[in-house]
Amino acid sequence: MQLILPVKGVAGRNQVTVLPPHNSAMNQLESLKQTTTVVADTGDFMQLAQFQPQDATTNPSLILKAVQKPDYAPLLKTTLGRHPGAPIDETMDRLLVRFGAEILRIIPGRVSTEVDARLSFDTEATMGRALRIIELYRAEGIDPARVLIKIAATWEGIQAARQLEARGIHTNLTLLFSFCQAVACGEAKVRLISPFVGRIYDWYKKAAGPAWDEAGNAGANDPGVKSVRQIYGYYKHFGIATEVMGASFRNTGQILALAGCDLLTISPELLAQLAAAEGSVPRALDPQQARALDLKPVQYDEAGFRYALNEDAMATEKLAEGIRTFAADAVKLEQLMKAA
Repeated sequence: MQLILPVKGVAGRNQVTVLPPHNSAMNQLESLKQTTTVVADTGDFMQLAQFQPQDATTNPSLILKAVQKPDYAPLLKTTLGRHPGAPIDETMDRLLVRFGAEILRIIPGRVSTEVDARLSFDTEATMGRALRIIELYRAEGIDPARVLIKIAATWEGIQAARQLEARGIHTNLTLLFSFCQAVACGEAKVRLISPFVGRIYDWYKKAAGPAWDEAGNAGANDPGVKSVRQIYGYYKHFGIATEVMGASFRNTGQILALAGCDLLTISPELLAQLAAAEGSVPRALDPQQARALDLKPVQYDEAGFRYALNEDAMATEKLAEGIRTFAADAVKLEQLMKAA
C-alpha cells in the first residue's frame, strides 16, 4: 500500500509525495519526487495515473500523436461535433483545451497548453490566442490558475508573456535553449520556463560528429544539463521567482543529473524507466549552493537579446527548428480535423 502525503512544492503549490510500501526499496521516480516536482510530458492522458505526476505538459506534436490513436477518436469526434462550422483555429484551441481538461481530471496540479507556434513572432496575436484558451478553460469549469499558457521564447513571445502575467494569466515559455532567453523570461516575470535539455544535447552531439565522447559528455557534463544548471544557479542566486522546468530528455541520466530542479517534465517512457530502477537519487541542484555563487546580474533590451541569441548558433538553430516543427504538426492536426 502506498501512502500519499501533500507537501509544499514550488512557490507554495501542493506537491504529491509518494512514499514507498513499507520494507520495500524506493525506486528512482519516488526518490526524485522528494526534491523535484515531476511533470508528465504527454498528450496521452490515459497513461498518467500510474506515474502520479503533479503537473502535465502538452504541445501540438504530442496532441497530434495522441489523436491518431483509436482510444482518442471519440474525444476528437465530440469536439468537432459540438461546434460545426467554427473557424479551424478556434476548433484547434477547443481540441487542445479538451485534452487539457481531461488531463486535469487526473492530475492535482497544472497543465500547459500551447499557443499556435505560427504566432511566435506576433505579440498581439499570441496574447489573443492565450486569452481565448483561458476563456475556453473557464467554460469547462476549470480555474485558470491550473493552466499555463505555453509560448515560444522569442522576443515577441516573451513580451506577450509579460503582459499576460500582468493580467494574472500564467505562462510557460518553451523552446528555450539559451541563457539570454532565460534572463529575458525572468525579467518578464513569467511563471515558468522549459529549457530543452535533449535538443541541446542533440545539437552538440551532431556538431561534434565522430569526435563526440558520449561518456565524457554524460551526467553533469551533458551540454543540456549544464545549460539548465546555469539558469537554475542564476535564478536562485538573484531570487528570481520564475520556475525552472527541465524538458526534452533523451535518457534518465540527464534527469538524474538535474535532481533538485524546480520541475522536470518527463515522457511516459522515461517515467517508466525511473519507476523500474531501484535506488535513491541524490540532489544535484541546491538553492543554497546557488546563493553562494559569484555571479553578476545581466539585463537585455530587445537589441541586446537579439544579438546574444544570434551569437549562440545552437540556440538560434534549435529555436527556429522547434518553431517549424510545432507549426508543421499544427498544420497536420488541422488537416486531420478537416478530414474527420
